[in-house]
Amino acid sequence: MSTESGSLRRGVALLRLLAAAGRRGLALTELASRAGLPHPSVHRLLAQLVDERLAVRDAESRRYALGPLAFELGLAGAAQFDVRDLFDGAMARLADETEDTVYLVVRSGDEAVCMHRREGAFPIRALTLDVGSRRPLGLGAGGLAVMAALPDAEIAEVIARVERQLASAGLSREALQRAISATRETGLAIIRNRVTLGITAVGVCVNDSMGRPFAAISVAALNERMPQERIALIGEALRAAAGEVRAALGGEVPPVRRVRGRPARLLSPAGPSAAR
Repeated sequence: MSTESGSLRRGVALLRLLAAAGRRGLALTELASRAGLPHPSVHRLLAQLVDERLAVRDAESRRYALGPLAFELGLAGAAQFDVRDLFDGAMARLADETEDTVYLVVRSGDEAVCMHRREGAFPIRALTLDVGSRRPLGLGAGGLAVMAALPDAEIAEVIARVERQLASAGLSREALQRAISATRETGLAIIRNRVTLGITAVGVCVNDSMGRPFAAISVAALNERMPQERIALIGEALRAAAGEVRAALGGEVPPVRRVRGRPARLLSPAGPSAAR
């Protein structure tokens, strides 16, 4: 590997770490430790990134964060890609397999924005979220999945900013913290009767190519269609769909799931004893 190529790879590795760190950034020591590089090398690379406006250094805290050029490049890249295209195939398969409504939400600051929706064939549909609508993180299944994947410090900051909105929707800080813990334990964000009476939704978070939680996909249906067994099966299908999207984001050929016939246990609940 040439010196130039090695430096580029190390610089990109530092940018990935800064992207995952968010607005608070990271100190030089933390960056060197996480990147597995000697301090002098990291210091030199950071100086170059700062010169190119890809990173900034806070004089008071001495921490580094992404710079304005990184934001500008992100905007330029976003103009060429439609996030819905990444998710549409997986969402279409989920809607077909479950016959219920599948949602895509993307994080925007402290909110989850509905970007796409796929409706299943079941005659009573859970149309609880319109494309373009916004909710504070933590309220819906998708927003809860994203919030639970954030670092604890960032979760505390978000809750402090949206607590009043959540309270007006009947969700206390304590209840949200319990939901976050349950989501982390199972890997599934599950809400029942929280946003719409009679509706249960299950969501999973999707990380971008730098490991940051940025979106979530969820399935919503009538409570009677969501006993525990079916929730677990839908969770497996959601995780597989999220894996397809992550592979596509990483430039890999996504492992498309092949389903022979319709999986009956996803289409219909095992019985009337829905989970309470």
